[in-house]
Amino acid sequence: MQTEQGKLLLPIARAAISCALGVPRAADETAPWLAEPGACFVTLTQNGELRGCIGTLQAYRPLLADIKSNAVSAALRDPRFMPLSAEELDITRIEVSLLSPTTAMDVRDEADALAQLRPGVDGIVFEFGSYRSTFLPQVWEQLPQPRQFMAHLRRKAGLPDDFWEEGVKLSRYTVAKWSEEKT
Repeated sequence: MQTEQGKLLLPIARAAISCALGVPRAADETAPWLAEPGACFVTLTQNGELRGCIGTLQAYRPLLADIKSNAVSAALRDPRFMPLSAEELDITRIEVSLLSPTTAMDVRDEADALAQLRPGVDGIVFEFGSYRSTFLPQVWEQLPQPRQFMAHLRRKAGLPDDFWEEGVKLSRYTVAKWSEEKT
């Protein structure tokens, strides 16, 4: 089933971006499981460099709607990048990550949190008050050390690298992911 999912999800994401850029493209959207609630992230890269990444942590709408919305948002609304142009479509590689439900982690302190992390396996959600950030499991490829991973996750949330206070909440999730072939 997983391979089959990827064979449908990647073309759906590309078609959604193409249509938003005025280059209509069709994709098979008929699989019944696309109507079930799902949460995904769509990541865009060019020459191995991040070009956009937007996603949903909790399943609250049909997976089909989630993937289309997140694909278009990654291409046009990621605040870190200028909107993707139609001319960039051919050099843009798409990756789709289908998220498992998040599970709260019971951590006593930062050392306990670091000891519980599973590099290469866990996606992590960091929360403290109104501060929130997440890294997909794929980020472990760039940040393989738990302490480094957490420091960057806190920075992404807008906090100092070494921030830790009572009230920090961590959740974990896993992903099934598919990437387009390198061009």
